[in-house]
Amino acid sequence: MIIQISAGQGPSECQLAVAKLFAALKKEYGDLEVISETKGYEKGCLDSIRFRTAQDLSSLEGTVLWICKSPFRSNHKRKNWYVDVSMLSEQGEIASDQEYRIEKFHCGGKGGQNVNKVETGVRIIHIPTGLVSQSTEERSQFLNKQRAMEKLRAKLADLQREQEAKQINAAWREHTRIVRGNPVRIYEGEKFVLRK
Repeated sequence: MIIQISAGQGPSECQLAVAKLFAALKKEYGDLEVISETKGYEKGCLDSIRFRTAQDLSSLEGTVLWICKSPFRSNHKRKNWYVDVSMLSEQGEIASDQEYRIEKFHCGGKGGQNVNKVETGVRIIHIPTGLVSQSTEERSQFLNKQRAMEKLRAKLADLQREQEAKQINAAWREHTRIVRGNPVRIYEGEKFVLRK
């Protein structure tokens, strides 16, 4: 499960709440592995952080409220600071050696009698994604297999990059969306104590 905590367009106080919430969750759940983080304006603050965990934290999805006097602006009247907690879809590793089907076939075209007698053409199908690549350029089945595998790896790498870009875009969309009100959790004070 990939989770993002974000201050959205909030000020430094919200960014401090992001850092404090992540620290509180790390203490509470332990196995949080940071994927990426964006530093805030002030030291010790985070604009957003993405992390992975094996535990189900879907109950945290929504808005978290921190009630505290501003630690940065002493005369500031506002005391409610909101951060967003979002679940992001996890994109896994795509390629694995056991997930291919290899088909051999007779090539057409130039090449003399070898073309019709020997199965030199190779088609490789990546079963989970349905991606297909083939090679008929070489006279040897071994070389065609190598060439088809290179083409398929390039297609899989493109697909992986596309999925990663989608996840980053989803993270950005979530980063800019914070719904104030009806928080899933409320923390209070500079010590960031969870209200029961």
